[in-house]
Amino acid sequence: MPKYAWWRQLGSQAIQDIARRIDKGYQRFFQSLKERKSGKTTRRVGPPTFRKVRKAKSFTLTQASWKLRGGNRLKIGTTVYRFAKSREIEGTIKTVTIKRDTLGELFVYFSCLVESEPSDRVMTGNSAGFDFGLTTYLTGSDGTEYHAPQPFKQRLKALVTASRKLARKQRGSCNCHQAKLHLARVHRRVAHVRQAFHWALAHDLCRQYDIIRLETLNLSGMKALWGRKVSDLGFASFVDILHHVAAKTGVLVQHVGRWFPSTKLCAACGHVNEPITLRDRVWTCVACKKTHRRDLNAAINLDQEGASSCGGHPVSLASASVDG
Repeated sequence: MPKYAWWRQLGSQAIQDIARRIDKGYQRFFQSLKERKSGKTTRRVGPPTFRKVRKAKSFTLTQASWKLRGGNRLKIGTTVYRFAKSREIEGTIKTVTIKRDTLGELFVYFSCLVESEPSDRVMTGNSAGFDFGLTTYLTGSDGTEYHAPQPFKQRLKALVTASRKLARKQRGSCNCHQAKLHLARVHRRVAHVRQAFHWALAHDLCRQYDIIRLETLNLSGMKALWGRKVSDLGFASFVDILHHVAAKTGVLVQHVGRWFPSTKLCAACGHVNEPITLRDRVWTCVACKKTHRRDLNAAINLDQEGASSCGGHPVSLASASVDG
């Protein structure tokens, strides 16, 4: 039919990949229904929906319709394209994915099959627990602290200005299109700065420690209390990146249960101090009268709990207290 003639512009394997994506979407939808009925989760996953052609973000080619001509030349269909080669391609190429971002720029992703090589990382013998925070991004049980850049807050004025300029443009005009691209460019810069910080911090932690123990965060509750700042720090994306880097370097990442009272538990005597609120940055235990820094005490408790529940070595509690 002439209505669907444009489908011939894609290879058959690209269309098959689209069908597989739709199937995965329905599988996630039906799995979500099953889990909600059994009470395992309250998360809702909707079924796949129809999208406009201009909103298509990517397509994937497996074996046919493409050929790497050497260097930075890639033949797709009957056309040869040149691309900026950011790194050498290693292993056997299995799929080629073409993606388009919000700015309309195209990126080529090669999925390669590479033989796994043993990690040459030298074991340090160090382990530590880390407490997430809004003022200090990470506080380690050994006293180390890491601060996040908060790129959204730093570029909030530029985002507001770009959004106002876009709102003043006539929809569908060339000026509106240019203003939309400018706003997307600022958002992309924010995302890149945040992601670069996450990758650098993950590699730094995996170089220093063999075992990393983290708390399990209630992100929905944190967003309800602090909103935009929680999203700006990006705790969930950092944890995903940390797991990826740890798997490649042989580092073990452990998570302590969400309901473990790491903040209210005195690391010196083990007493749970219930009256502690979010404003108490330094507090004194009512049982042993020791004064603690909130984040450092929580990090040491996470390290101790992770070591005891996962069969690790015992953790010294002497550094948990400070003289009051």
